Amino acid sequence: MVAYITHELFLRHEMGINHPECPDRLRMIQQELKQVGLWRQLNHYAAKRAHDKQILLAHGASLLAHLHSLEPLGNYAEVDPDTLMNRHSLNAAYHAAGAGVQAVELISRGYEQKVFCAVRPPGHHAENNKAMGFCFFNNIAIAALYALQISLVERIAILDFDVHHGNGTVDIFKDDSRVLVCSSFQHPFYPNRYTDIQRDNIVLTPLFSGCDGDYFRQAVSRDWLPALKVHRPQLLLISAGFDAHKEDPLGGLLLEDDDFYWLGKLVAQQAGIYSQGHLIAFLEGGYHLSALSRCVVRFISGLSDFV
Repeated sequence: MVAYITHELFLRHEMGINHPECPDRLRMIQQELKQVGLWRQLNHYAAKRAHDKQILLAHGASLLAHLHSLEPLGNYAEVDPDTLMNRHSLNAAYHAAGAGVQAVELISRGYEQKVFCAVRPPGHHAENNKAMGFCFFNNIAIAALYALQISLVERIAILDFDVHHGNGTVDIFKDDSRVLVCSSFQHPFYPNRYTDIQRDNIVLTPLFSGCDGDYFRQAVSRDWLPALKVHRPQLLLISAGFDAHKEDPLGGLLLEDDDFYWLGKLVAQQAGIYSQGHLIAFLEGGYHLSALSRCVVRFISGLSDFV
C-alpha cells in the first residue's frame, strides 16, 4: 500500500498563464489515478504546514526572510526569472515542505511504509540560501534532516531522477556524510550548478541529450546500486522528476512510460533491502501533462507491485 499526500493549496499556487509548472499537473495526475483505478487503493492525507524551525533545518534564515518580504498582495512577485509567487505560493511552499515532515512522522509511527508526496512547488533546486528553478524550499532536504533530527535513522539516501540536476539537494548535503545523494540528469543543461563536485556522498550520473531508457537504466544501476550498498541507508527519499520523458517540452532525454515503472520497482526493491521497505517520494518536474500523469501512475504502480 502507498500513502498519497497532497493539498488543495497546491492548486492555488501558480506562476502565470502558460507557465509549465502549473496546477493542472496535479489535476491530471489525480484524474489518471482515478481512471486506472489506483486512486482508491491509496491511503490519502492532506499535507500539513511545516514550521519555520523545520524549514530552517535546510535553509538559512535570510532565505526565509527574503521570501516573506517578496510575498505579493496583488499579482506576482519575481523570485528569479523563471520563478514567480502569487499570494498563495508561500503558504503552498510551507505545506509542500510539511508533506515531507508528515511522511516521516507516518513512517516513524508505523502507519505507512511508502509515501508519495504530490506537492507543488517542487524543491530540489532550492539551495541553502537560494530559491530558484520553480522551487522555494527544498522539500526532500527538510524531510531528510527532520528524520535525522528525531533520530528515526542515522543514514539516508536521496535518489533524484529528474532531467535537471538536483543542485539544491547537493548544496545542502555536500558536507553531510549521513546523506548519500545520487542524481541523474541531462548534461550540459539547467541549472549547471554542482555538476562536477567531488564528494564521497555525492554520486552524479550525467546523461547526454537523446539518451534513451536502456542507457538510462544501465547508468543508474551502474552508479547508484554500488553506492547504496556501501552507504546502507535506513531510509530512501526519492526526488521523482518525470521530465526525462521523451514527450516533455523542457528536457532532451528519451525515457518512456515503462522506464518510470522500472524506477518504481527499483527503488522499492532497494528500500526492501536497506530500509525495511520505507521510502518517501516527492514530485519534482514533469511538464507534459499527459506524460506526467501516465508516468506518475506507472511509478506508483511500480512501488505498489514490489513484494
